[in-house]
Amino acid sequence: MALRKEDAAKKGSVARFRPLAHAAARSRGSAALPSVLTFAVIVASGGLLLMIEKGMLSSVETPSPRGNGRSLSYLQNARDQAAVDVEAQGIYQSKLESVVTGTVPPGATRGLSNDHNIQREIRNRTMKIMCKQKNMPQNIWSLSPLKRKTLLQHILVNEEHRFLYCYVPKVACSNWKRMLKVLSGALENVDAKGKMDHKADLVFLGNMKPDEIRYRLRHYFKFMFVREPMTRLLSAYRNKFGEIQEYQKKYGPEIIRRYRPGYTAAEAAAGADVTFAEFVRYLLDEDPDRMNEHWMPMYNLCQPCAVQYDFVGTYERLQEDAAYVLEKVGAPPHIRYPERQSWYKPVTKETLHYYLCSVPQKLVWDLLPKYIIDFSFFGYSLPNTTTEYCRH
Repeated sequence: MALRKEDAAKKGSVARFRPLAHAAARSRGSAALPSVLTFAVIVASGGLLLMIEKGMLSSVETPSPRGNGRSLSYLQNARDQAAVDVEAQGIYQSKLESVVTGTVPPGATRGLSNDHNIQREIRNRTMKIMCKQKNMPQNIWSLSPLKRKTLLQHILVNEEHRFLYCYVPKVACSNWKRMLKVLSGALENVDAKGKMDHKADLVFLGNMKPDEIRYRLRHYFKFMFVREPMTRLLSAYRNKFGEIQEYQKKYGPEIIRRYRPGYTAAEAAAGADVTFAEFVRYLLDEDPDRMNEHWMPMYNLCQPCAVQYDFVGTYERLQEDAAYVLEKVGAPPHIRYPERQSWYKPVTKETLHYYLCSVPQKLVWDLLPKYIIDFSFFGYSLPNTTTEYCRH
């Protein structure tokens, strides 16, 4: 602790570390979390989504993660209460019956498979429940200046097809930016070679006047894409600290100096071999509202309560959801969402398991509260990092 206080006094850190920020961030985060009862509904919805995806309804229970500390003990209690939650079960049952009996309104499932449509409806209902909380923002003007700036910097505009896309780094956003450039005529096709410029030929909502922003938020089709939070985090770590020298030089030296006992001068100077455990420790000391966009929580980036998105797609169903969005916005039939690049190295379940189980269990459980709204809001189950599970 003395080392952290001494380091905090230093100025000019290129990575802008805030060693004590996590304490304040947790206090702010606790105020933003919904009541236990509402959270129970949210966790129930997330559990139902997983059950549908796995083809399970009631016969098999998903193993619950356990932690030694108190940081997430309330989540287990919420999960237990959620098991008997009538509202969430009613949502699922009504949606399931609608699909089975063929009473789904025309066009409700167009472009999406039936089970996926059920998942989407449950996710939407979960978001509505959470956003009804009185301490949740109801529009972008109720956000703090910092939160609003972050949001508007991540919403891209297409005028011809009248849509807004909130991009989340490490959730296929590069390909979506290519799509926007193709739709605007700035790029010939989605398979065009060359390095991706993440700023050129793109229109950002944040560059518009307030009345222009209001009009587009009210009248344009709005969508975003999400991804399993820990998989997204691992993807960012492997890409930025394993392949991008700019990130290694910007963040690596300070992370090593702070979180690696007995580091050498050469290690600190290079910053090229930050371990995943060191990266997790760094995240624990970061304020979520000021994180780098590649590991900032998805909720903080796109503020789905302040912006009522018409569609929230998932990375796990990327091709299907992307096709639905393109049809919805009236994109020309010949424009398709690009296939995954051959050089891309996906984060598999086995890879995620390996990394999460390679760090102390307490670190993972201390980290989860920073991303808990992403898990609950978008219907993802908490990772299992118990000793027994990791042993296998």
